[in-house]
Amino acid sequence: MELTNRESLAKSYSLAMLKSFLIWTFTLGVCLLVVGFPLIVLMVTVGAFLAITLQSVLPVSAVLLVAGSLIGANILAVVIGAAILTFKGVHPEEVHWLNWLHGGPDPLNESVYAACPLTCDLTK
Repeated sequence: MELTNRESLAKSYSLAMLKSFLIWTFTLGVCLLVVGFPLIVLMVTVGAFLAITLQSVLPVSAVLLVAGSLIGANILAVVIGAAILTFKGVHPEEVHWLNWLHGGPDPLNESVYAACPLTCDLTK
């Protein structure tokens, strides 16, 4: 009985860790694409200059090498960041700016209609 309980606890803990890791990977990937757009533009610019520079040394695969290394570095950064946050025990439900992720209502947005000053009770 105790062995069965211990295995189910370990299994549920590992599933929770996997879920947390996948959520962090998704969240950091979206944040990299949306918030890090200027960083992506800078990386593309530097990558273009590197590809032009390496074209004289590696004529066939310079663009492939530069593009693959930039994409690989971004994926590696997202996965390592997600792994660090997961193993430190930071759960996405605990982060206050991730209310969009777990479907919580946005407390700052309240609907105000045109007739509201006449019909609504604004003394909340």
